[in-house]
Parts: sequence; structure tokens; C-alpha cells
Amino acid sequence: MRVSQLLSIAVVIAVLWSSAQVVEGEVAVDLKAGAAKADITPEHWPHPLVGTFSERLADKAWDRLHARAIVLQSGEESIAIVVIDSCYVPRVVLDEAKGRIAKQTGMRTDHMLMAATHTHSAPASRDRREIKADPRYVERVTSGIVAATVAAHRQLEAAEIGWAVAYAPDEVFNRRWFMKPGGIVENPFGERNDIVRMNPPRGKNLLDRAAGPTDPDISIVSIRAVDGRPIALFANYSLHYVGGVPAGGASADYFGEFARLAEKRLGSKEGKPAVVGVLSNGTSGDINNISFRKSRPRKQPFERIREVAGYVADKTFEQLEGVQYRRRIELAMTQRLLTLDKRRPTPAQVARAKQFLAAADESSLPRRAKPYAAWTVKLAEPPFQEELVLQAIRIGDIGITSIPCEVFVEIGLELKAKSPLPLHFTMELANGHYGYLPTPRHHALGGYETWLGTNTLEEQASVKITQQLLEMLEVVSSVQSSSK
Repeated sequence: MRVSQLLSIAVVIAVLWSSAQVVEGEVAVDLKAGAAKADITPEHWPHPLVGTFSERLADKAWDRLHARAIVLQSGEESIAIVVIDSCYVPRVVLDEAKGRIAKQTGMRTDHMLMAATHTHSAPASRDRREIKADPRYVERVTSGIVAATVAAHRQLEAAEIGWAVAYAPDEVFNRRWFMKPGGIVENPFGERNDIVRMNPPRGKNLLDRAAGPTDPDISIVSIRAVDGRPIALFANYSLHYVGGVPAGGASADYFGEFARLAEKRLGSKEGKPAVVGVLSNGTSGDINNISFRKSRPRKQPFERIREVAGYVADKTFEQLEGVQYRRRIELAMTQRLLTLDKRRPTPAQVARAKQFLAAADESSLPRRAKPYAAWTVKLAEPPFQEELVLQAIRIGDIGITSIPCEVFVEIGLELKAKSPLPLHFTMELANGHYGYLPTPRHHALGGYETWLGTNTLEEQASVKITQQLLEMLEVVSSVQSSSK
């Protein structure tokens, strides 16, 4: 071989080696990221909104609703995380969206995590007893999820990622309370056998103590291009919706306002994909932002939403200043299907429910008796099991689990404490919706979240789900980068 040929080969090797370097001596792997959002605001009005027992019709949107997608790719592994401005989205809609995305991108459907934010001011995406979803809007949500994810996949580019945790205790309160004598009221079944009460009157002398803890952490994932340009800011906070939305309009609640603030503060570079802000809901089935001990001044519409979103954004951006970014991470995801029994009412409960449904005069019935009677009768009919999609993700030192319920905070705290990865959070209302998920302890305490209809899964559901997710975390945490 000639000397000139040897020199040419040496030059090529040197160029390839130098292109594989990153700052601070790290060796680059092919970490890529993309993010995009799609507008899912209704195009036809009016729409019934979900989240209450009475019908609320909206003929406008106070702010825009979106599906926001992040796609990560490292080597042969690709995952998608999609957060949707909706109270909940049924599995059938999400499965349809995943199938369409797979056809357009080649991604695996079991490597897509899709979760609703739980805004209570969104149009229905499935039929319920008192609400019928508009098929045109269901298709808009489905196609929006697809459009956002496909765009994020198309925009994949060399990227780096960093993570942090912010402490934000001021807006999370457990809403279930032990009450002093006289504080327990009749439930929809005509009983007074609850031990705790959800959302009791504030500042009253009937309050004893909160029935559970809170999770004050904001988990933060920052994704940027290798030149430092922000791609996405993804946060998770265990707080229910905030509310305070004026009647007659749809809203993304504080989740959408956080995303808007994040995108504004980060800014987008002309000619490049727009930065995407995302706030997902953690384990907040028993958490809201009502301070029960101290009264707060009444707020104007949207004022509390802006305050909470601003508070979460401020805490998040304080932590961003110290984030260290990596281009070499382990990326892994696994999914399992778990079959659980549904709650089964007794014959006596079914008989009483049918009496309530047959009653012509509702004034003699307990408050909200008929909706719960209808749910009770339905739970006595097949199918008697539900199949849940559970997922676990590893992104470097981050562990993410998903549960398709409104999850009690103690479950999220247990997963966080036992996770083999240093930073952990759970996304609720992911890949479907199957009501509230209390622990067995809370089932024994009773209250709104445990009533037949509000809660539909067996009383040991949280134990079985937690066990599965911890096993799955062990699987993804054992994955090592193929480049090491």
C-alpha cells in the first residue's frame, strides 16, 4: 500500500474519531430527540365538558388544547411520550393512534406512552352515562396525537439531555380528611360508613387530620440540541387540575399554561423546530391545591391557574440553571398487560340501586344517587375483568412508570422510594382510564374515591400494579448502553 493511501486512511480515521467526541471527554452515541405539538381544540361547537356530574356545554375555547409529543432515539431504541390536554382518553383511542404512528414511523406501539393531563375543562373523548362524545372530536384527538408524534419523529436530531428535581410544596394538599364527630355525610348509597371525607368544608372545626401525604417534587427533564438550542422541557407534578375556568369554554388548565410559559421563556430559533413545553400529571388521585386549614382569597377566573402554573414554572427554571447535560445515556422501555378483577356489588347493593333508578322523585334520594346506582348495576354485568397497560421507561438515571388510573399519591411515593433509578416519577391516566386507584388502606377508610362507580378495580389493584412496575423497573434499569 502506498504512503499516500495510508495517509488518506489515517486522515479519515482522525476525522471520524474527532466527530465522535463531545465536551468534557464523553464519547457520543447516537442520542437523538425531537418534539412537536398538534392543536386538538374542537373545530365544531358546542361540546359537553367532562369532569362534573352535571352537563356543561362549551361553545368556545378559552385557550388552545394540544397533544404534545417527545421522541427519543438511541441506537436501535426509540420511545415516544405524548401528553394530551384531556380529562382522560380511553385506551381504544390511544391504541388507534399508536397503530397509525407505527405505520408512518416504524416505531413499536409498545414503546409509546400516552397520558392525559386531567384538565376538567376538556371535551369528552368517550361516551359516558350522561355525556356523549362527538365522533368528530374523537377523531381530532386521535389525528392530533398522530400528527404530533410523527412530526417529533421526523425532527429527530443529535441531542443531549439533563434532569433535576424541584421542591414545590406550596400548591399540593391531600384532599381526604379524617373528620371529627358530625363531619361524615351521607354517601350516594344512603350510608354514613365512610371514615374519611373528600374535600370537606375548609377552615371548619370538624377537620381532624389529613388522611395521607403529598408529593412536593417537580421532576424535570430538559432536552436540547447539541448546539444548546432547547428542544423540549418536560415536567411532572402530582397535582390535580386547578379549575376556576369560566363557564361556557374549554381550557387546558394549568398544564397548558405551564407549557405556554416554558415555551415563552425558552424561546424558539427561527428556521428550527419550535420548542415544546410539557407538564404531565403525577400521582394526584387524592391531591389538589385547596388549603383546607387556611382560607384563601377568592380569585378571578383563570387567576389561580396562572398562579399555579407560574409557581411550577418558576421552581422548574430555578433548577434548570444547574442541570448537567449528557449525550450518552441508557434508553429502554418495557410494557406488560395486567388483567385485574373489577369490583362486584352484592345482590343487596344491586337491588337498592335498581330502586333508586326507578324512583320518580329524586328529592327523597341521597345526593347523586342515580349516577352511582347506574354504575353499580353496570358493575354487576360482564365483563368482570379489565386489562391494563403498564409501562416502565429508563432515560439515563430517570425511571418513569405509567398507570391508567387516577393514582393515589402513596403509590407514587412507594414506587419512587423503591425504584432502582435515582430519579423517578409516575404518569397517571396513561394508556387509558379505569377510575381511581386507592391503596387497600384507603379502601378501608372509604370516601368518594372508593365508592362503587368512582372506583371500579379490585381492592388489591394497587398492590398488584406496584409489584409489576417494580419488576419492570428492574428490567429497564439493568440495560447498559451498547456503546460502553
